[in-house]
Amino acid sequence: MSAISAPALRRFASALLTGGGFVHQDADAMADLLVWANLRGADSHGVLRIPRYIEMLALGQVKADHQISIAHAFGAIRVVDGDMAPGAVAMNRAVTEAMAMATRFGLGWCGVRRTSHAGAVGYFVEQVARAGMIGIAMTASKPLMSYFGAKGEALSTNPLAISIPSPDCGDPLILDMSTAAVALGKVMSAKDANRPIPLGWAIDADGAETTDPHKVAALLPMAGAKGSGLSLMIEMLCSVLNGNPAIAPALTGGKAGGFNGMVLAIDPRAFGDPQIFREDVGALMAAIGGLEPAPGFDRVRLPGERGYETRRLRERDGIMLPSGTVDRLIDCARGLGVELPAGLAE
Repeated sequence: MSAISAPALRRFASALLTGGGFVHQDADAMADLLVWANLRGADSHGVLRIPRYIEMLALGQVKADHQISIAHAFGAIRVVDGDMAPGAVAMNRAVTEAMAMATRFGLGWCGVRRTSHAGAVGYFVEQVARAGMIGIAMTASKPLMSYFGAKGEALSTNPLAISIPSPDCGDPLILDMSTAAVALGKVMSAKDANRPIPLGWAIDADGAETTDPHKVAALLPMAGAKGSGLSLMIEMLCSVLNGNPAIAPALTGGKAGGFNGMVLAIDPRAFGDPQIFREDVGALMAAIGGLEPAPGFDRVRLPGERGYETRRLRERDGIMLPSGTVDRLIDCARGLGVELPAGLAE
């Protein structure tokens, strides 16, 4: 199996999503987000998601004919009703709204309710940082992860991403993390590759830790109580605050609110001289990056740096996808009558 270039994979992803029923503009936005993840080495949040997204459309869990609207506006705050739009589309709208308000007020908070899976949230805060602002994004959804000290699924793996613009207009700092010990997509990727997962990632139906990705019943929170507590607070900020609770209804027999999110953009100019901010960011980056590496490390990396290194390699050499992902994409393409790109047709 040869590697596939990012542009070719992006076109193929968009063609699959369009063939599956999404409108072309939305399919392009979704494809760009998915391939962004593949380029950075986050294959768990990449094109392996496409068959599931198409299935969600068929099940009515996401809409192609959505009408995104502003549900509430107050000062520097907006709440977007996603009308079950693809997560990439609704969260991109939140980025636009948040940055517009930050330009006007110094910061802008845009909540998103009633959308769908939004993928790698680092994608959204990178846009904010490349505009010279600080970005924060979070998303929340249905139970997938255990709560510390409790049995079974109780919370979602609610991710958090924070970006800081680079002082030299280069690649911004990006922290992109799940509140689980690992993102669910990494378990999906392990299934596709038929490889075991480490202990500490998940539990089986009996509540015992497992290394078999096929037996996973719930993910474990990162850092125990800290991870479940952070996930709970993200549910408060993304779902409860936006008027679309997801977890409480799911745990009490009601209808869960689905997917929600938020984007916060902060203009450093609101805090003083932006040049001083940039210089201080650069000084801190240099100080951390200049630390002596511990045994087993070639150097000290800043948040997001490994992703940029992987991106440069994959932009040059192409993207190698796990065999299970390739097989599912090929099946999907054949079912939709979509032509396979050269890297997958061999």
